[in-house]
Amino acid sequence: MKNIKGLRNSLPVFLILFAFWILLSGRSDGFHLTAGALSSLLVTLFSRKLLLDKPTDRGSIAIEVLRIIRYSVWLIYQIIISGIDVAKRTLKPVMPIYPGIIKCKLSLKSDIALTLLANSITLTPGTMTVDISGDEIFIHCLEIEDEQKLIESEMNFENHIKRMLGYKEYGDKK
Repeated sequence: MKNIKGLRNSLPVFLILFAFWILLSGRSDGFHLTAGALSSLLVTLFSRKLLLDKPTDRGSIAIEVLRIIRYSVWLIYQIIISGIDVAKRTLKPVMPIYPGIIKCKLSLKSDIALTLLANSITLTPGTMTVDISGDEIFIHCLEIEDEQKLIESEMNFENHIKRMLGYKEYGDKK
């Protein structure tokens, strides 16, 4: 019975990966569909523990997908805004550039949450995660004028990841 529930929980992951494969490949011939199905199946099987480390019921899968979509849209917006800022600083050299490293305290503990945070910050132009040590993250920033404001901005990433992963302080069951 446990294996059947595990397979049922894995099906949405497989379907999302396979749909993503079809979207990116742009081909619908037998070879590409078979390769996509096999690749999606392998990724689903190898990442089950990472992606499905908690029991989920049928209703919560849709909520989790919506959280991921909401976070992705927010992250893309942050990337665009930061990209515009970096482009302005590059094209207009009179704009200030004060590079440096800031240190922020973290409340995230799980490896997946920390990895998501570090990668999200690094994806945003003008910032790069340098290190995570204990409950602190070190971020290289292209411009540090107001360090406290920048720390608050970077910790906004942590809050969005908590919301996406369903941490208790955001009203969810974890």
